[in-house]
Amino acid sequence: MTTIQSKTIVFVTGAFVTHHGWEEWRKYFEEKGFTTMAPPWPFKDGTAAELRARQPNDTDLAALTLGELVDHYAEIVKQCPEKPIVIGHSLGGLITQIIVNRDLAAAGVAIHPVPPLGIIPYEFSFLKAGWKALGLFTSLKKTYLMSFADWQYAFVNGMPLEEQKAAYEANTIPESKTVARGGLTSAAKVDFEKPHAPLLITSGEFDNILPAHLNFRNFKRYKKNGSVLDYKEFPGRNHFVLGQKTWKEDADYILNWLQTH
Repeated sequence: MTTIQSKTIVFVTGAFVTHHGWEEWRKYFEEKGFTTMAPPWPFKDGTAAELRARQPNDTDLAALTLGELVDHYAEIVKQCPEKPIVIGHSLGGLITQIIVNRDLAAAGVAIHPVPPLGIIPYEFSFLKAGWKALGLFTSLKKTYLMSFADWQYAFVNGMPLEEQKAAYEANTIPESKTVARGGLTSAAKVDFEKPHAPLLITSGEFDNILPAHLNFRNFKRYKKNGSVLDYKEFPGRNHFVLGQKTWKEDADYILNWLQTH
């Protein structure tokens, strides 16, 4: 049976939001004896307010590609003193799956991940919540900033209005349309038949942008080849799962899963 012995965790942030959303998660796992890091994307090392002030003319971020972003995190993982546990959310979940596929991680946890290439996201709520990020018929030299109305639907549906507003102000930042489009290219490819380190995929009952059904289809694509592969759907979760009041329950489950293996 595969045993996860690593005590290093690399958190991988998704699109549209700042890496500071991992702060409570880092404290939680560090209190359990792990060394953690949550490195920002290239050109995103700042507060949400600072990064929004660059909108829409942050040309460096606008030019960033998904392939470059994946390689950015892969290099960080390679520089760790041991193969780390990689935990990613949303697009960070896809990057987690790719890093696991490259044999660079001791284990991976993909929280509500964007699906790899080949899993067609036909779910209506995904299309409604995410199509604007592709920036069709708009300039790729300008970044995209999710509106509050879109944030309400895509991330924080079901939460009280004041919590939705506070979450938007603290987390929402401009995004590269080029990265978003990269999900439709070979940069998002995963070899589902290849043996891999332990991998957990989670989903949320009320996630609009990455609905549970889509995450389950992602899980089902993996060939059952003896690798540790698990799936968990959490009730009541939207896409703002990292910052919902229930976040610690998710962290507890992940910790238990890591300890089980």
